Amino acid sequence: MTATTRAPAAAPASRYWDVYAAWKADPQTFWGEAAKGLDWFEQPKTVFDEKLGVYGRWFPDGVCNTCYNAIDRHVAAGRGDQDAIIYDSPVTGTKDRITYAQLQHKVATFAAVLAEFGVGKGDRVIVYMPMIPEAAIAMYACARLGAIHSVVFGGFASKELATRINDAKPKLIVTASCGIEPNRVVPYKPLLDEAINLAAHKPETCIVFARPQATAKLTEGRDYDWASEVAKAEAAGKKADCVPVKATDPLYILYTSGTTGIPKGVVRDNGGHMVALHWTMSNLYGIKPGEVYWAASDVGWVVGHSYIVYAPLLAGCTTIIYEGKPVGTPDAGAFWRVVSEYKVAALFTAPTAFRAIKKEDPDAKLLADYDVKCMHTLFLAGERADPDTVMWAERILGVPVVDHWWQTETGWAIAGNPVGLGLLPIKPGSPTVAMPGYDVQVVDEACHPVAVNKMGSIVIKLPLPPGCLPTLWQQDDRFDDSYLHEFPGYYKTADAGFVDEDGYLYIMGRTDDIINVAGHRLSTGGMEEVLASHPAVAECAVIGIKDELKGEVPCGFVVLKAGVTKKPIDIENEIVKLVRDKIGPVAAFKIAITVNRLPKTRSGKILRGTMKKIADGDNWTMPATIDDPGILDEIAEQMKSHGVGA
Repeated sequence: MTATTRAPAAAPASRYWDVYAAWKADPQTFWGEAAKGLDWFEQPKTVFDEKLGVYGRWFPDGVCNTCYNAIDRHVAAGRGDQDAIIYDSPVTGTKDRITYAQLQHKVATFAAVLAEFGVGKGDRVIVYMPMIPEAAIAMYACARLGAIHSVVFGGFASKELATRINDAKPKLIVTASCGIEPNRVVPYKPLLDEAINLAAHKPETCIVFARPQATAKLTEGRDYDWASEVAKAEAAGKKADCVPVKATDPLYILYTSGTTGIPKGVVRDNGGHMVALHWTMSNLYGIKPGEVYWAASDVGWVVGHSYIVYAPLLAGCTTIIYEGKPVGTPDAGAFWRVVSEYKVAALFTAPTAFRAIKKEDPDAKLLADYDVKCMHTLFLAGERADPDTVMWAERILGVPVVDHWWQTETGWAIAGNPVGLGLLPIKPGSPTVAMPGYDVQVVDEACHPVAVNKMGSIVIKLPLPPGCLPTLWQQDDRFDDSYLHEFPGYYKTADAGFVDEDGYLYIMGRTDDIINVAGHRLSTGGMEEVLASHPAVAECAVIGIKDELKGEVPCGFVVLKAGVTKKPIDIENEIVKLVRDKIGPVAAFKIAITVNRLPKTRSGKILRGTMKKIADGDNWTMPATIDDPGILDEIAEQMKSHGVGA
């Protein structure tokens, strides 16, 4: 089945169907027109060349600079006094605003510092930073020089950082003295020193941004203080100009979360990346130049790259860098304060953030303290948005809640509800329809299309659109084997789902999360919807665990809302009955376990794979991206108390 085959009969006046049809009829003209919205040193004459790269390359004869398009061209157009970055750090009590003109000066100066240390076009720079403006400044400084940045989440374990150092082989690393969590300071320098000690490749230079919360010991001859080097460059009047690069030259490498051994470095090119992101800001997100856009993520993840650092500035908007949490900094009203204080037009966050807010403040009492009428849309992505959370957010905010689906590899939404083209009817549980550029299909194991409403593997017909990965860093064969080999002519998303009669797409989980219960293929995502519908449940996860008789059986984990007084055993029994009533005996759902919290990555994704290994009694290792390592021991004990994983 193909997504977006036709408009539903009751569709309102949205331009989406016409725009999608125009892209499909003539992709080259579509993306060629989109490219005209940006400035090029040499305008591309060729939009797409299928003979280049693994599956073709976009704008191969174009010459550009991403930093110029995100910063310099707006200053030249008279936007210099507009805020480019708002920094808000409840964990330090710090706030700041940086205009486009100020950002241009800071980036050009820091780029000159990098150049003094020998960084040039094609060199790699690892950025190992917390959520502070200097992280974005370092990224843009690399882009200005034509260097390739690779951002590694601040505080990432030394061993995993070392694998990325070995793979990217950076000439220079930019870091800070520490990151700050709500209840602790995390010194970065000891982690970085250990990573460099473990790595076979040794960077020539490290530049350290000193924060007052921790002092970093500098290694003589290798480590330099950010502020001192910037001061020297400013005293000498040194600034770096934007270096012209090919559209096909890499802008950055981003390693997929959780990879160990030889990591998978997703490559993003300059030209296709900026064209795609620029198109999304007005067409998908419905954001106008000058508006404030907030992606509540981290620069270490793809959302941070695409929608904190690059897309908002490419579109002439103001972006927010927020160093805090949805709850606990100081309470579950943290997001409402930021939206109200900075007049945020659209908020983009992960469903898990809203589940955390809902758990702490289920009646949204804290929302009454803030005026959030400025916000016209809430966007959710990063993990499946369960209908209960979507409807709760819609009810308390009174704005459209738009789920959209994408991956680190794609860099922007595969499917969404295009606010800028006219909102389509929202169906909770669906990220709506495929975006122009993506021919999304649902197929069986032989790559044959499946029927409407039948679950299968979700694939994208090649070529992938601009902005998606052209390959993995120095691993073309692995790229082909990982993504293109299983379904020839298609990109494998490794997600499973179905398309309904209106062409709406439903993502039911990773293909690994489709469990086989006595010969029946069942979606854990569908079961999670049922669990989430229970009034006492704040968030949940379902995994398949080994069973001698049925092959696999589902096991559910639930976190209860604050203030729930009913006994956990009673709620667990109610949940088992709920699944039986709504899905049927075929689900063989008999185990529900109440837990205090779910193990997650720092980006908010639930570690279902690790939970499954614990439940099955398999060997497992502590995931490098886990937010709180101690939680897995808690989960294991709670499993044992229910006869699971013992």
